[in-house]
Amino acid sequence: MKLEKNSVIGMVLLAGLFIAYFYFTRQGQIELEMKQQRIRDSLAALVPQVKDTAVAASASVDTALQPVASAGGFVQMGSAVEELSVLENERVRVTFSNKGGRPVSVELKNYVSRDSSQVKLIAASFNQLSYPIQIAANETAFSGDLFFRSTVADASGKNELTYRLSDSSGRSIVHQFSLSPDEYMISWKVKVQGADKLFTGSSLNMLWQVQADQQEMDIQTEKRETQLGLYGPDGFDYFTMSDGLNEKWDEGLKWLGVKQKFFNTTIISESGFSRAEINCTVPDDSLGIVAQTVANLKVTLPAGKDAEVSFRMYMGPNDYKILKSYGLDLEDMVNLGQGFYAFVKYINRWIVLPVFDFFQRYVSSLGLAIALLTLFIRLLTSPLVYTSYLSGAKMKAMRPELDVLKAKYGDDQQSYSMEQMKLFRSAGVNPLGGCIPALLQIPIFFALYSFFNSNISLRGQSFWWAKDLSSYDAILTWDFYIPGVGSHLSLFTLLSVITSLLISLYSMSMTPDQNNPVLKYMPYIFPVLLLGIFNGLPSALTWYYTVSNVITLLLQFVIQNYIIDHEKIMVEIETNKKKPREKSKWQERLEQMQETQKKVKALQDKSKKK
Repeated sequence: MKLEKNSVIGMVLLAGLFIAYFYFTRQGQIELEMKQQRIRDSLAALVPQVKDTAVAASASVDTALQPVASAGGFVQMGSAVEELSVLENERVRVTFSNKGGRPVSVELKNYVSRDSSQVKLIAASFNQLSYPIQIAANETAFSGDLFFRSTVADASGKNELTYRLSDSSGRSIVHQFSLSPDEYMISWKVKVQGADKLFTGSSLNMLWQVQADQQEMDIQTEKRETQLGLYGPDGFDYFTMSDGLNEKWDEGLKWLGVKQKFFNTTIISESGFSRAEINCTVPDDSLGIVAQTVANLKVTLPAGKDAEVSFRMYMGPNDYKILKSYGLDLEDMVNLGQGFYAFVKYINRWIVLPVFDFFQRYVSSLGLAIALLTLFIRLLTSPLVYTSYLSGAKMKAMRPELDVLKAKYGDDQQSYSMEQMKLFRSAGVNPLGGCIPALLQIPIFFALYSFFNSNISLRGQSFWWAKDLSSYDAILTWDFYIPGVGSHLSLFTLLSVITSLLISLYSMSMTPDQNNPVLKYMPYIFPVLLLGIFNGLPSALTWYYTVSNVITLLLQFVIQNYIIDHEKIMVEIETNKKKPREKSKWQERLEQMQETQKKVKALQDKSKKK
């Protein structure tokens, strides 16, 4: 039988859509440091040693070292060597340096990285938080190169750390950090005396550099999930990290964050950033760096000699509830639905997330919680499933009459289609009745795809042979790459493919034979496509899909054999045939188009014979 060209194109486009959506490949070459950063690293290399301190005191290094003499009129209070201080609570340990008076490392106590050590954010030398200061006439220095004097205090249940930089004329800059119990958010106040002399144009121009280091086993998946998130004049926005990404804002930027798959580093200005320019690079996978971001952020200072601006820095997990508690729309960085399927985030927020949290509270295994979530969703969509199976049963009942039409018209597909539609209309059967319920379930699939990819509670949780439900469950690995599969095989993916194939085979047995070869073989092609699509996805999602498929098989068997009354369907069809039915305008136009096409084809065939 001749294969229709349009059907082949449709199949190829459908397959291409699935593959293009789920696979992103990005390659780039790293620029390890900008020129200015290389200079700073050279200065930092002069420091022979640093020493950690406890939260109650700052340590000093015995070795005397002065990499800079006097910075203009500023007096280097204390010793001109790097000293580290720590603020910590039950969740996080933040290490600060007196060089620049800034945080230099954040250790998350409840999360483990791919090397089994605690997850650390902003720990690499690339990370910077600095701004230029007018230290003398026609002389500028970056705060990140100057040594502050530190004091640590504990007031009102808050751990506080203060850094001060001053000169003999009374000008000073104070960095005040505080960390509340059970928090990931750090408060940062910058207090300035003599702001009109220290900052040009009453503006603090901050250089903020963030390096997102690899935290997960699969860096390609982590890169795909890493984004630049921000809250601008039009609300939340995001950009997928790509090499050479450059974006600018002239006003209204409230906060900016580098969001990895499960963690983010975000800076928030209480008064807003009056201007921002951001550049991103994506290094080679072998370096273990997901992305590097350089942001130039401008903050307008209050008028007058003395000024104070407030910031907050979030360095912690992408936990929807935690981020939402701050009331800053930070929870939008958790990808529960973005882009053309952004509407599914409401399915996740209002249905999937609350239901999953409910099951999670009462069962010890997250794998079991996922199975219970699957049962809940299938019960919720059961009316759609029943409608689909009922439509399939009606189509099966009409198979003998369709076979007669097929024998009558042979290869005349156009005439067969016209008569088939007339038969369906007279019998009161909607041939799309089984497709529409299936299409309505697509948003649920995209919602769960986003949910299982972004839910940090799955991270590091094992179930059966899967060591981490947030990643794929490889039972076989190899050292080479197979297009469409990768370098591993996921067992849950394999089970979901097998169960999908069983569903297709059962469905084929319940529907009329297809004249269109593409539609005939698509049920076999689609499960194979799933192997390439699902093999790199979280095992939580492929486990859900496997459970869902098993439920589908059971429902098909029970509904078709014990619920649907096939004799009653036959009676209904025969009754409908006897009823007079008016054609809709759409049906009339369609039949007119088909008649016109039939006449054109007849003329073409006649001209060919001549």
